[in-house]
Amino acid sequence: MSAATKQSTSLKIAPDWAFLRQNPAHMLAFGFGAGLAKKAPGTWGTLVALPIFALLQIMLPNPVIFSFCIPLFALGIWVCEVTGRTLGVSDYGGIVFDEIVAMLMVLCFAPATPLGWLLAFVLFRFFDIVKPWPIRWFDQQVKGGLGVMLDDLIAAVFAIVPLLLFSAFL
Repeated sequence: MSAATKQSTSLKIAPDWAFLRQNPAHMLAFGFGAGLAKKAPGTWGTLVALPIFALLQIMLPNPVIFSFCIPLFALGIWVCEVTGRTLGVSDYGGIVFDEIVAMLMVLCFAPATPLGWLLAFVLFRFFDIVKPWPIRWFDQQVKGGLGVMLDDLIAAVFAIVPLLLFSAFL
């Protein structure tokens, strides 16, 4: 049985637009609806970070945006915990707030070019999907809202390191 099948069979409620409108935490957790995508909701959630970052970057320098990710991470623990508890699956695939916050962090270190953003996106998605050690360990061992947020934070760090190495060439 696949992970997606296991998740859908243990859901208390099937998420839809009505579910998202019931509680602001659900709307945030599902990335304003991106997490409702039938295929690759994590990828769609990651994409939500791009226009948010572009808007923030108009007003704020990257170090301030990065600092803003700290309270967003804390908010994400609560948002993901509330939504996961309501759904009956703590790390349901449609919960994508973790991808949004992590991608905002990664973009702070990406060159402000289309190629830089593409590389940031690809690197983050790679580490978030493959989950090399210790990302997979944290994903399996730390539960609830903290677990949902933490593995993506670590994937962001894994993506930032090669970004810093490659940024001189971009």
